[in-house]
Amino acid sequence: MSTMLSSSTTGGATGSPPVSRRLLVHIVAFVIFAGVPLFAALVGEPFMISLFTRFLIYAVAAVSLDLVMGYGALISFGHAAFFGLGGYVVGIVAHHGAETGMLFGIATSNSALIIWPVAVVLSAVLALIIGGLSLRTTGVQFIMITLAFGQMVYFLLVSLEVYGGDDGLLIGQRNSLPLIDTADPVSFYYLCLAMLALWLGFCWRLVGSRFGMVLRGLKQNQRRAVNLGFAPLPHRLAAFVISGAGTGLAGVLWANYALYVSPDMAAWSKSGEFMSIVILGGVGTLFGPVIGAAVFLGLEQILAIWTEHWMLVMGPVLVAVVLFARRGLYGFLVGERSHD
Repeated sequence: MSTMLSSSTTGGATGSPPVSRRLLVHIVAFVIFAGVPLFAALVGEPFMISLFTRFLIYAVAAVSLDLVMGYGALISFGHAAFFGLGGYVVGIVAHHGAETGMLFGIATSNSALIIWPVAVVLSAVLALIIGGLSLRTTGVQFIMITLAFGQMVYFLLVSLEVYGGDDGLLIGQRNSLPLIDTADPVSFYYLCLAMLALWLGFCWRLVGSRFGMVLRGLKQNQRRAVNLGFAPLPHRLAAFVISGAGTGLAGVLWANYALYVSPDMAAWSKSGEFMSIVILGGVGTLFGPVIGAAVFLGLEQILAIWTEHWMLVMGPVLVAVVLFARRGLYGFLVGERSHD
């Protein structure tokens, strides 16, 4: 078992990148993200702060998806359901807070310390339900079932006329945090950066733990792992629930960023965006989706200026990455040459 786990830990590949090069990429990326508000102020482009905030939020969702997609070989097309649920928890609480100040007979609160954990827990519960049913299948069947559950959540949100239906729901103000002015774009940007850093750190520790090694062992050779006494369902379900909770956190951040939620947050196309970001950045790299989010959304902004059919250009870019950078942009930057 130790051989299988150690092979899984190192990716089972030759030509793994030197730690110094990987560390350099991480440091450069952190410096760039940390310096965005200062650079935006110097060049007089406050829009950059808003744009990079969006990068960070999508990165949280993409890292969460990569946890199951890259390390558990679970291709989920329904992760937008958790993104939408997290956002709608914020929106619904804000809606009732503005209308009556009560929700289910309980006084509402605008505190992030209350609303955010509730949203994350509810997203985890939804992931437990969806994962518990979907993980009884594999392959294409798993993909289609997660897609079906995601669309069920989407149509449920569309049917909630009291919360705007197709039109969505406006949010009056961002959730409050002690000592942090969340209404200030710079403060909220650094809050999102901190949440991404914490989530990345947690996921990195998770995939490096015994649980993570078993998860990758199941991906590499399920029959051998089962013969050694490891049950696939509990490990994969736990990873799916954790991934759903992280995606719900991204939805919470998005609702606070945009001050607006809509059923489109849970649409299959949103799941497709998350998956494209993971593939572009590098499947099974954790940090790759951060780069993928910046490149994908950045190209979207640039290409949309030229044409509304920007995906006609983005499609070939994704194909080129799959063909010539098998570990995505992150693998290209750090010199990785093969899959886990």
